[in-house]
Amino acid sequence: MRRHIVFLVAVFLFFLNIFCWKEVFALAGHHYLLVDFLDVGQGDSVFIKTPQGHQILIDGGPDSRVLGKLSSLIPFWDKSIDLVILTHPESDHMRGLFGVLKRYKADYILWTGVKRDTPEYDAWIGVLEKQKKKGAKILIAKSGQQIKAGGTSIDILFPLENLAGKEAEKTANSTSIVHRVVYGRKSFLFTGDVGFTEENTLANSYELTDLKSDVLKIAHHGSKYSTSNLFLENVKPEFAVIEVGKNSYGHPTEEVLQRLQNYDIKIFRTDTDKDVQMASDGKNIIIK
Repeated sequence: MRRHIVFLVAVFLFFLNIFCWKEVFALAGHHYLLVDFLDVGQGDSVFIKTPQGHQILIDGGPDSRVLGKLSSLIPFWDKSIDLVILTHPESDHMRGLFGVLKRYKADYILWTGVKRDTPEYDAWIGVLEKQKKKGAKILIAKSGQQIKAGGTSIDILFPLENLAGKEAEKTANSTSIVHRVVYGRKSFLFTGDVGFTEENTLANSYELTDLKSDVLKIAHHGSKYSTSNLFLENVKPEFAVIEVGKNSYGHPTEEVLQRLQNYDIKIFRTDTDKDVQMASDGKNIIIK
């Protein structure tokens, strides 16, 4: 019995030693921007970790599945996220954040402040109030803002005006935050659920260099009313990621898939490829 206990203790110490050294090497050798497009079903959620260790979450998907994803990306002892971005207050981007912001404290929360007449919106306002009491700073997105996270920058391109307190119409899709994450010479463009109108506004409001990105998160899960030819000609992405799950809308549509293929853009989909992780050293992008 005693020999058995000694053996178990030795095994425990062996694996603890491996774990500790693994963490040491990870901290010492982490020079990559990591971007994880999470498979959360029919919704969006992206987790970013900068080379300096900043943790950023863009949207939370439609339900609690995002929590399981984060548990494998954030150490169990870490209960904080540096920045949470809600691109727009629709359930397929917002609901998962309720559980996230119950488990984790956010240092900053960025959203548009646009109003919606839905129970989920009321719940979101309650979540914001609780986070403010914990010390979170609430930011309202507007074009021209830049957030620095070490050597990584987050450039807000849309909306063009402050939307705080303004009522969204049927949906808040057209009010989505569009932002570009830049590290070194590589960039990622996140588009929420904007459509042709907002894409045209962006194309007409910015120089080509402001929109050009290596990776494009396809808007609105591949809806045929987004990802226009004009927009693709301006962004010129090498890779496209479609965050999509089982749905009755026909997402991603054949029109969008064909447009991407016409521009020879490599397509990744969370419904078929599951989680898609991209790592960049600022010069190259490695895809897992």
